[in-house]
Amino acid sequence: MSKKKQNEDGLPPEQVASRAVDLINRQNTMTLATSAGDSAWAAPVYYVYERRMFYFFSDLESRHIQEGLATRDSSAAIHAPSSEWRDICGIQMSGKIEPVPLGREAASAFGAYLKKYPFCKDFFKPGSVLNLETFIGRFKAKLYKFVPDRVYYQDNRIKFGHRELVKLPDCD
Repeated sequence: MSKKKQNEDGLPPEQVASRAVDLINRQNTMTLATSAGDSAWAAPVYYVYERRMFYFFSDLESRHIQEGLATRDSSAAIHAPSSEWRDICGIQMSGKIEPVPLGREAASAFGAYLKKYPFCKDFFKPGSVLNLETFIGRFKAKLYKFVPDRVYYQDNRIKFGHRELVKLPDCD
């Protein structure tokens, strides 16, 4: 009988990855961090998670988009609210920001975004067409994705300072 590989705290990698995905799906905001030269910047965005990518809308002229596209080097963090150190739990990622062109990927991400944030429909008159193009036109924001290359799950509930590299599963 083969024994499943576990981390130093006794949890199998699949269980840690499952906890990471659960946290990602329960939260709404992700903080993107970029830098240019000797100046760093952080910006919170609403996101939706699909196929190991984090989709969000932002203005093309915003600093985090300009720097993220120029340097191709960004980071992101997602965390649950906590009032005690024992409850600190979050995701730390490095990766890149990419624009998402109109097409199948964008349509799928937009559908998932509307499902997660149904209040977006309140910004449009009843009976009006709500699709990706009208959404972009209304908010003057484009669809982007954060593509992580490294993902760490941090969870003080496991052990103080517990931080572990995880591979996010392909499923949503």
